[in-house]
Amino acid sequence: MPPATRRKRGEGQWALGYREPLNKNEENKKNDDGLNVRRRIIDIYAKRGFDSIDPADLRGRFRWYGLYTQRRPGIDGGKTAVLADEELDDRYFMLRVRIDGGRLDAAQLRTIADISVKYARGTADITDRQNIQLHWVEIENVPAIWESLEAVGLSTTEACGDTPRVIIACPLAGIAADEVIDATPAIRAVADRYIGSPEFSNLPRKFKTAISGCRSHCTVHEINDVAFVGVVNEEGEAGYDLFVGGGLSTNPMFGKRLGAFVAPERVPEVWAGVTSIFRDYGYRRLRHRARLKFLMADWGPEKFREVLEKEYLGYALPDGPPPAEPLPHRDHVGIHQQRDGRFYVGFAPKAGRVNGELLRTVADLAERYGSGRVATTTEQKMVILDVPAENTEPLAEELAAHDLQVRPSTFRRQTMACTGIEYCKLAIVETKQRAMDLIDELEKRLPDFDQPLTINLNGCPNACARIQVADIGLKGQLVVDENGDQVEGFQIHLGGQVGASFGRKVRGLKTTSAGLTDYVERIVRRYDEQRREGESFADWVGRADEADLK
Repeated sequence: MPPATRRKRGEGQWALGYREPLNKNEENKKNDDGLNVRRRIIDIYAKRGFDSIDPADLRGRFRWYGLYTQRRPGIDGGKTAVLADEELDDRYFMLRVRIDGGRLDAAQLRTIADISVKYARGTADITDRQNIQLHWVEIENVPAIWESLEAVGLSTTEACGDTPRVIIACPLAGIAADEVIDATPAIRAVADRYIGSPEFSNLPRKFKTAISGCRSHCTVHEINDVAFVGVVNEEGEAGYDLFVGGGLSTNPMFGKRLGAFVAPERVPEVWAGVTSIFRDYGYRRLRHRARLKFLMADWGPEKFREVLEKEYLGYALPDGPPPAEPLPHRDHVGIHQQRDGRFYVGFAPKAGRVNGELLRTVADLAERYGSGRVATTTEQKMVILDVPAENTEPLAEELAAHDLQVRPSTFRRQTMACTGIEYCKLAIVETKQRAMDLIDELEKRLPDFDQPLTINLNGCPNACARIQVADIGLKGQLVVDENGDQVEGFQIHLGGQVGASFGRKVRGLKTTSAGLTDYVERIVRRYDEQRREGESFADWVGRADEADLK
């Protein structure tokens, strides 16, 4: 008799009948929707304190409202993967303020600044998904923080967790002189209709969205779970090209074009269709395979489009063109004219690190020199909008006085860093201060270097700072120094390009944290000496000898 065929193990896909939870995370979500934790925070935990918090809420459902416990101070990176959660947990929280599209008015920014000063020891970081993160938040103060945020139209709802997280967009939506389409109406429609809805509050894992008509492609659409990218079809109609299944972390994949043209008014229902496929067909058995990119890798874009159209939309999407190539700088730093003749002024904090007082100053400057509108970017930068021509230079001077550079060096403009071991329980090494020190030192050592060059520092393998698509990507790990001691350091990825290729890993190429600046200086000098006319860093890395990369 032929051997019995082993039945394929289920992946926890709801649409195929696997409704029973296959791991603790799925069990917790089935037991209670993460959105329900808000009421317990207000009625119980904020009144009774940290010790009253149910562990399933503390390390699970709290994320549905942007709350993570911080790393307890003094725990080194060697213990990150060894200690239990309760040993790593501090009694304070990181709180992520959700900013869909990155757009804020002065009152909103001032509110975040006030919360930072009053409840978060003045801390504030701009993330590479346009949020602002605060630290040292105590559970007793969370209801008051929510009340302040909601009074100005902000929230922390689904800023984390297995949910549709913040919708990133071009900070210049509706005002850029060269944009393909204004994505603002689509962003508002998706956020208003679906964010905070139980319809999508139990996804297999996090779900990242980009909607943009920016010609620079500043939202790096290629690495989002779903992305709507502005295009013009053969009939001259502006709409969106649809990408699905991008993501980085330990298994990086670029999103796949479905080849479909999405009219502006159809964005909410198409977004809901893609998200529903993830909810219903996404893999839930193993957390490390629970992102949409794994389903896309197995299905392919043709099947994904077929399921989307037949099972969820009920109609076929027309074919459409691909987006144009991105510009060399996929950001909005500097002084540039808007569609209405006024200007926007983009400036660069160091690696996204700001503070409450600084945010308050930015709000004041936005009102004094512009209309009061500001925006965060996906490169951990900020933009002040609607500035009359005569105000641009006075504004630039005032920003510079607060160390916010409008004409920054390449190193300040294009260096980003994740939260790192200072606060993050997953981190192995320190990143923020290391990045800021690196910027300062490179500006001194290489004052005339002016080529585009991205340097991304990450404290662990999870790629929050997009290390695989950076020119110089630095993945935090413990390394052995010349004395044989285990110290903080980085594995080095070279020549990554968003949408084109992931960084090259050279065997054994690592550096200690202390030796990082010397290494970066050496590799940048070699590139500058050897590059051909118009050759990018990534192209040079592709042809360079390994010896020149060390």
